[in-house]
Amino acid sequence: MKISEFQIKDVVNVADGKRLGNIGDIDINLTTGKIEAVIISGNGRVLGFFGKDEEIIIPWKNILKIGQDVILVRYKGNSELSGEEIEN
Repeated sequence: MKISEFQIKDVVNVADGKRLGNIGDIDINLTTGKIEAVIISGNGRVLGFFGKDEEIIIPWKNILKIGQDVILVRYKGNSELSGEEIEN
Protein backbone atom coordinates (compact mmCIF):
# COMPACT_ATOMS: atom_id res chain seq x y z
CA MET A 1 0.00 0.00 0.00
CA LYS A 2 1.26 3.48 -0.86
CA ILE A 3 1.42 6.16 1.82
CA SER A 4 -0.86 8.38 -0.27
CA GLU A 5 -3.54 5.65 -0.23
CA PHE A 6 -3.09 5.30 3.52
CA GLN A 7 -3.51 9.06 4.11
CA ILE A 8 -6.90 9.43 2.39
CA LYS A 9 -8.64 6.89 4.61
CA ASP A 10 -10.74 8.13 7.53
CA VAL A 11 -9.46 7.08 10.96
CA VAL A 12 -12.27 5.98 13.30
CA ASN A 13 -11.99 5.22 17.01
CA VAL A 14 -13.77 1.94 17.84
CA ALA A 15 -14.15 2.98 21.49
CA ASP A 16 -16.72 5.67 20.69
CA GLY A 17 -17.24 5.50 16.91
CA LYS A 18 -15.89 9.03 16.37
CA ARG A 19 -13.92 10.04 13.30
CA LEU A 20 -10.48 11.21 14.44
CA GLY A 21 -9.36 12.58 11.08
CA ASN A 22 -6.87 11.52 8.44
CA ILE A 23 -3.28 10.40 8.77
CA GLY A 24 -0.91 13.30 8.24
CA ASP A 25 2.38 11.58 9.05
CA ILE A 26 3.91 8.23 9.89
CA ASP A 27 6.58 7.50 12.51
CA ILE A 28 9.02 4.92 11.13
CA ASN A 29 11.78 3.18 13.10
CA LEU A 30 14.84 3.73 10.91
CA THR A 31 16.65 0.71 12.36
CA THR A 32 13.91 -1.84 11.68
CA GLY A 33 12.05 -0.05 8.89
CA LYS A 34 8.74 -0.73 10.66
CA ILE A 35 5.96 1.76 11.28
CA GLU A 36 5.91 2.68 14.98
CA ALA A 37 2.89 5.01 14.95
CA VAL A 38 0.59 7.06 12.76
CA ILE A 39 0.00 10.73 13.41
CA ILE A 40 -3.37 12.35 12.79
CA SER A 41 -3.14 16.06 12.11
CA GLY A 42 -5.37 18.47 13.99
CA ASN A 43 -8.39 19.88 12.18
CA GLY A 44 -8.48 23.33 13.75
CA ARG A 45 -6.24 25.22 11.34
CA VAL A 46 -7.15 27.38 8.37
CA LEU A 47 -4.49 27.15 5.66
CA GLY A 48 -2.03 26.18 8.39
CA PHE A 49 -2.16 29.60 10.10
CA PHE A 50 -5.06 30.00 12.52
CA GLY A 51 -6.35 27.83 15.30
CA LYS A 52 -5.17 24.95 17.36
CA ASP A 53 -3.17 22.17 15.75
CA GLU A 54 -3.26 19.14 18.00
CA GLU A 55 -1.79 15.90 16.77
CA ILE A 56 -3.12 12.51 17.77
CA ILE A 57 -0.47 9.80 17.89
CA ILE A 58 -1.75 6.25 17.46
CA PRO A 59 0.78 3.47 18.14
CA TRP A 60 0.84 0.85 15.37
CA LYS A 61 -0.30 -1.84 17.86
CA ASN A 62 -3.56 0.13 18.35
CA ILE A 63 -4.54 -0.12 14.69
CA LEU A 64 -7.19 -2.83 14.60
CA LYS A 65 -8.18 -2.98 10.93
CA ILE A 66 -7.25 -1.23 7.70
CA GLY A 67 -10.24 -1.36 5.40
CA GLN A 68 -10.88 -0.08 1.90
CA ASP A 69 -12.16 3.33 3.13
CA VAL A 70 -11.56 3.38 6.89
CA ILE A 71 -8.84 2.62 9.42
CA LEU A 72 -10.21 1.37 12.75
CA VAL A 73 -8.11 2.23 15.81
CA ARG A 74 -8.30 1.94 19.56
CA TYR A 75 -7.64 5.39 21.04
CA LYS A 76 -8.24 6.82 24.47
CA GLY A 77 -7.62 10.56 24.58
CA ASN A 78 -6.27 12.41 27.63
CA SER A 79 -9.69 13.90 28.34
CA GLU A 80 -11.10 10.40 28.75
CA LEU A 81 -8.55 9.20 31.32
CA SER A 82 -9.79 8.43 34.79
CA GLY A 83 -8.15 9.94 37.87
CA GLU A 84 -6.33 6.68 38.59
CA GLU A 85 -4.69 6.61 35.13
CA ILE A 86 -3.59 10.26 35.41
CA GLU A 87 -1.87 9.68 38.76
CA ASN A 88 0.29 6.85 37.38
